[in-house]
Amino acid sequence: MKHIMFTAMVSLWATSAIAHSPLEATVPANEATVSKTPSEIVMDFKGAIRLTRVSMTQGNQPSVSLDLDAFSGFASDYAIPVPPIGMGNYLIEWRGLGADGHPLKGSFSFTVK
Repeated sequence: MKHIMFTAMVSLWATSAIAHSPLEATVPANEATVSKTPSEIVMDFKGAIRLTRVSMTQGNQPSVSLDLDAFSGFASDYAIPVPPIGMGNYLIEWRGLGADGHPLKGSFSFTVK
C-alpha cells in the first residue's frame, strides 16, 4: 500500500512539473545586442500560459509595465508592443499562470546599441 501511495504521489508531482510552461524563446533573444529598437517583445512558451505582468527596466530607471490588455486568456506565443525606447540595457521581467494554475515568472535581457 505504501508503494502504491508513493507511486501515485510521484506521478502527480511529475505531471504538475511537466505542466509548467517555461519560456522557450524570445525576440530579442536573451542577452542579445540589437542595432534597432524593437517595436515589440516576442515571448514563446512551451505551452499555454496567462501573462499577468510584463515589465521593462532600463538601467537604474523605474520599471515600465507593458500593456497586456490585448491578451485575455491563455496562449503560448505573445507579441507585446513596446513604447519607443533608446539605446541601453533592458531587463524584461514577466509573471503569469500556468494552465495548471501554478504561478510562473522569469526574465531576460537585451541591449540596444
